[in-house]
Amino acid sequence: MLLLARLKSGTNQFQTPQKLRCSLVAAAKLSGQCASSVETDIDIDRITRIINNHPYPDQPLQPALVQNIPPRFLSTSFVEDVLGHLFGAHSNGLKALEFFNYSLQHSQLCPSSDAFEKTLHILTRMCYFDKAWELMARISSMHPSLLTLKSMSIMLSKIAKFQSYEDVLAAFEKMENDIFVGRKFGIDEFNVLLRAFCTQRQMKEARSLFVKMHSRFSPNTKTMNILLLGFKEAGDITSVELFYHELARRGFAANNITYNIRIDAYCKRGCFADGLRLFEEMERANLSPSLETITTLIHGAGFVRNPIKARQLFDEIHVRNMRPDTGAYNALISSLIRCKDVQSAVALMNDMDEKHIKHDHMTYHTMFSGLMRTSGIYGTSDLYNKMVDRNFVPKTRTVVMLIKFFCENQHLDLGLQLWGYLVEKGYCPHGHALDLLLTALCSHSRVVEAFECSLQMLERGRHMSEASFLTLENFLLQAGEMDKLSKLKQMRQKLHNLLAR
Repeated sequence: MLLLARLKSGTNQFQTPQKLRCSLVAAAKLSGQCASSVETDIDIDRITRIINNHPYPDQPLQPALVQNIPPRFLSTSFVEDVLGHLFGAHSNGLKALEFFNYSLQHSQLCPSSDAFEKTLHILTRMCYFDKAWELMARISSMHPSLLTLKSMSIMLSKIAKFQSYEDVLAAFEKMENDIFVGRKFGIDEFNVLLRAFCTQRQMKEARSLFVKMHSRFSPNTKTMNILLLGFKEAGDITSVELFYHELARRGFAANNITYNIRIDAYCKRGCFADGLRLFEEMERANLSPSLETITTLIHGAGFVRNPIKARQLFDEIHVRNMRPDTGAYNALISSLIRCKDVQSAVALMNDMDEKHIKHDHMTYHTMFSGLMRTSGIYGTSDLYNKMVDRNFVPKTRTVVMLIKFFCENQHLDLGLQLWGYLVEKGYCPHGHALDLLLTALCSHSRVVEAFECSLQMLERGRHMSEASFLTLENFLLQAGEMDKLSKLKQMRQKLHNLLAR
């Protein structure tokens, strides 16, 4: 549940029903707007591939952007969508920055805060903090209205993840004095700073910060919920309850978010009965449970292997005049998978199709994890093929899980197929996925294919791990592939030189 951000089984189980399929085709033919949307998606996919496949820094990226993206096509939504694709594709942060700079230089429109935030997120995720600070300073000078609490949160959270407590405080001070010029920092900014530590489960640091600065920034209910959420994310249910009762003594009134956090804390610890108790207490306090509350309880029922209660809670969504979304379906699917009822989970996926509720990353990840345990390679590959047919690109942890499963089950061709699919879609697979695939390929004497995958990784501006390089180096030496080894070393050095700047 996103509190911090507010599956051979039978080949027809995942297919769209014929009547629905015909309806979709007819709708597509009748709707010029739909055709236009598809065309836009294709353009965005194409631009993402061009950026990811470009041999930057050997060749400058800007001329390729000028050639493929005439300035008149640089709409706000287009820039946001391309950057969103680059973020999901794990693109090199410097390439994303080049594209954002291109949009700044050639578009007559003011850039959006969403585009800026996505660029900042890509840079900080790869620890390009110097470039991120330069970008923030530039935006502060040119478009200060783009500086939002979200951009502040992105920067501080990544510094908290990769750097020290003192670095985070220094960054906050720098933002106050040099970046967000003319803005008086108050409780909202302090809450962002506090959330940076809580997001990383650094509760010792969060406590220290609260003691150090709460006299300057008067805490509000949101402040307390952030701390409560931090304790919950750290898995410390005792601290959650102790802190909650301390809040009550201080006179802070619990709201829906407060109850959601406490319910989730109990559910994640397998204390489902306590979660239900809080749910009832919440209603007695005249706080209406949200869809998120019910979804949390469905997950909780799954944790204690109670599919009947999970289904009852799911059905209750309609009784409460709410509509289940992808998250609610995912919660019930997860509960069924935990109880090894994969067929019922499959039926839920079909139900989502019929109700036009999209499968997301969690839907696929949960189903794959269930199928791997119950249906083996046949059920897993069946869903994998259907996912690819739908042009769905899974997130990193699902990619790593699939490649590991394919390799361990001696289906290297499926692992290579998934790798190729990601590259074709303009994505740069994660380094851990390369580690798994490369090791399996080399151990089966498929060294050239391992070399090609490594090359694709480096060409897209992403490092391969030292362990993978040493493994591949050893096998290339044994095979006498000196030219390939030399090329690999050259590309690694060029990338090292670039990222060391």
